[in-house]
Amino acid sequence: MAGLFVLPCVDIVRLSIQCHVSKFPLLFSPLTVGDLALQHRIVMAPLTRMRSTQPGDIPNALNALYYEQRATPGGLLITEATQISLQGKGYPAAPGIHSPEQVEGWKLVTEAVHAKGGFIFLQLWHVGRISHSSLHPEQGLPVSASAIAPNDGGMALTSHFQQVPFETPRALTLEELPGIVADYAQAAANAKAAGFDGVEIHSANGYLLDQFLEDKTNHRTDSYGGSIENRSRLLLEVVDAVTEVWGKGRVGVRLSPFGTFSDMGDSNPVALFSYVLEQLSAKGIAYAHLVESRAGNAGGGAAMDNTAPNNAEIFKKSFPGVLISAGGYTAESAEAALGAGIADAVAFGRWFISNPDLPKRFRLGAELNAYDRSTFYGGTEKGYTDYPALSETGN
Repeated sequence: MAGLFVLPCVDIVRLSIQCHVSKFPLLFSPLTVGDLALQHRIVMAPLTRMRSTQPGDIPNALNALYYEQRATPGGLLITEATQISLQGKGYPAAPGIHSPEQVEGWKLVTEAVHAKGGFIFLQLWHVGRISHSSLHPEQGLPVSASAIAPNDGGMALTSHFQQVPFETPRALTLEELPGIVADYAQAAANAKAAGFDGVEIHSANGYLLDQFLEDKTNHRTDSYGGSIENRSRLLLEVVDAVTEVWGKGRVGVRLSPFGTFSDMGDSNPVALFSYVLEQLSAKGIAYAHLVESRAGNAGGGAAMDNTAPNNAEIFKKSFPGVLISAGGYTAESAEAALGAGIADAVAFGRWFISNPDLPKRFRLGAELNAYDRSTFYGGTEKGYTDYPALSETGN
């Protein structure tokens, strides 16, 4: 049967589904990612949901249930972006990893995922200029590579979920940058204490490390600005510091070449991100995670741009290690990307929100639950843990 693949029944039992002929043999093939042995290549993308306990930005039992529902044996989940410090916070009710209470809260999540045989990485996040001073009044204005506010019509969220114009950030001084690196390292250590299997450094979608990378937001004239090598310096220092905590086989990095979300851009993205990926490859990290440019502004609710450059195809040659691609995939297009050799695994976001058993649905060719965008951010269980699994729909 050309194009079809029968999985061994023992593997199917471990995934708690019946023996079935799959149309997606590559999606359901094993993959070594750093120190991890994955049983399939369907990754849950990091998804901001803003449902941590307040005050304190502390993960809770509802968060643990959400991740548990989406865990599978040998499957990789990447958490929602998690602030490394109070200064790094950009959204109310987003979780942190900088306090003892947050570490304890995350233990609920990691224990629940591990009980189902899954793996889970914590995404480390500093939003930089995409913040508001009400979220960290003692720290004052948001910070960035340069004192440039987003100018694309987007809005900041205050501590009370109010939309207001972005403030102009202040540029971080040279003397402050070692402290930023130290915050990433401490957050990585806290993630290890919370029981995670590794960490992903968020250097995409217009947040702090991306603000240093791209020349639309980085107008510095010191050793962290100007040349591609200088603009990449902070990210690579963070990678070194986090790898010192975890080892290279437990660290991934997310990038968004050609992304425009949060008013981002670079004059030569191919040269910039080729250099960054070559450096990351030389460091031997577990994986690189690229947001496809067709989804570069989709975080703001924009439609997918299927005419945009294909990041996985352009940049795979710069990173011969494991490359995870994310953004607008279906099971069919994910299988095609794996078959073309431009990606090694594929991350799904919105479909994982509304389908807690997404790998099972893909394997069986089952219909997917539609997602409700109005419940993506904030709230309680509605649109979070109440999407039905197949067994709950009579299938």
